[in-house]
Amino acid sequence: MPFKSIPRILNPLLVSLLLLGGCNSASNNDNSRKVEIKFLAGSDLAGFCNQAAERLNRTKPRLDSGESYSLTCDIKGSGDVVNEVLDLAKQLRSGTIQPEAPEFPSLIAVDGEIYQNQLIYEIDKIFPGQNYIPSLNDAPLLAYSPMVFMTSKDLAKGLNNTNNLYLALAEAENHQELDPNALSLPINYVHTAPTRSNSGLQTLTAQFAALAEKKSENLAIADIEKHRDQVKQIQSKITRYGKSTGSLAKSMQENGLFWASVGSVYESLVIAANSQGGNNSTKYQAVYPDATFSSNIRAMRPNAPWMSEIEKAAASEIIEYLRQPETQKIAVDLGLRPGIPGVALGNKFSPSFGVQSKPQYDSYRPPQPEVVAKMLEVWQEYAKKSSQVVVLIDTSGSMEGKKLSSVQNSLFNYIQNLGEKEKVTLISFNSRINQPLTIDGTKAGKNQGIKFVGNLKAGGGTRLYDSSLFARNWLQKNLRSDAINAVLVLTDGRDSGKGISLDALSQELKNSGFESEDRIAFFTVGYGEKGKFNADALKAIAELNGGYYRQGDPETISQLMADLQVEF
Repeated sequence: MPFKSIPRILNPLLVSLLLLGGCNSASNNDNSRKVEIKFLAGSDLAGFCNQAAERLNRTKPRLDSGESYSLTCDIKGSGDVVNEVLDLAKQLRSGTIQPEAPEFPSLIAVDGEIYQNQLIYEIDKIFPGQNYIPSLNDAPLLAYSPMVFMTSKDLAKGLNNTNNLYLALAEAENHQELDPNALSLPINYVHTAPTRSNSGLQTLTAQFAALAEKKSENLAIADIEKHRDQVKQIQSKITRYGKSTGSLAKSMQENGLFWASVGSVYESLVIAANSQGGNNSTKYQAVYPDATFSSNIRAMRPNAPWMSEIEKAAASEIIEYLRQPETQKIAVDLGLRPGIPGVALGNKFSPSFGVQSKPQYDSYRPPQPEVVAKMLEVWQEYAKKSSQVVVLIDTSGSMEGKKLSSVQNSLFNYIQNLGEKEKVTLISFNSRINQPLTIDGTKAGKNQGIKFVGNLKAGGGTRLYDSSLFARNWLQKNLRSDAINAVLVLTDGRDSGKGISLDALSQELKNSGFESEDRIAFFTVGYGEKGKFNADALKAIAELNGGYYRQGDPETISQLMADLQVEF
């Protein structure tokens, strides 16, 4: 159906009937017939979806049948999009949720075709043969952005002249091994977690495909087993994982080449990095592998029981609206390539923004879902870089009640989600710093951790700065060169100790940051009501050491902790 932006002209008979019905009745009827179309989409579509929705909703669109509708965007990581739809589908199957529930999306998009294939595969397990999610060919393309290596202009030459980039990442330790004229920098690499992010899953697939010297769609389970050691070598150079490609690219800019010299990101994020003003001394360049994923973002309109005929019609009109040339210009302005032909790219798709207007590469296709499942299993259980994290837990008196119980529940989930080779050291503090307890992801280790969390009690002051230094010192003494070493600080208060000052702590943390051999990251969470904790101090502590600061509360802390856990 074509998109209708002009209100319909009512015939005289209909006008008379409406007047006879009374103004209030007509108003109520109009409100009751408005349909909200929820678009559950991956993070790379965030800017495009939100701007297009704002523009569309201003026109007050209506269907031919008279119903008005609006578009809202619900943005998550692609893995989270898939998990949310699967969870809703399972609830529908079990009868714990009804098709009319507002939680169901009317439109779905993920940032690439692997996750779309996995969604189709998993939904078919729940509802065999129903084809509730459209195939790739039946889902219109909205935009795309090739996966590239983001690096500095100085280091790009060596990567551009390397035949098999992933093999080079597996074997080389220093950028001078790729280019004798390059800076003597170790290869520090970042990509997102493939369990949560489309770019991470595409990157992991590309690693196996490049090492096997096969097209990704031809990968077999035997290839995954054969090349898992080489993938592990690549993973050993990881600085940090993450759930968001955008935040990872931003961290590359903020933290510099010692933090990460190479990152697997979308081409659009290289454009974004070079679009920023200010005194950013590092300009980035996209290096296109010989074969890579185009990261096709397709609009899926479910043909499922939770979709009414009105929702289907409105969703179809929205897809058409999003593919109109004028709307597609929004995507282009954001650094995404258009989903339809004939839309001019503009000046951002040029070397001055670190990219090529017409890059040449073979476009990868999704592997079989069983092969993808095997890759994720090998990554989680074998190839993923290990982590060693100190979790610093404020148990001062102000944590008493709901705050402490919600933190305990979050830590319980955190511990339950530990992999067997991951280690966590738990340190509680208030007016005193308590003895560390180190646990691993084994059953016995988890039981120890759960007992520790269950025994936490609130009371005393907030010796924040001394505790942060204590955690850093503990990590220095127990540093693992083969792991991501990090401190996670959870506090609801300001420092009330009489020990080290913030300036002195900051100087100490610089000595163990990413320009040192220690490479210890700090992540901080200000918990509870704003103003009760020193957000600026927590932000400074994190940003000095390659991490970040977040604010949490009893309602959001579980999800916040789950997101943080992905970083390691």
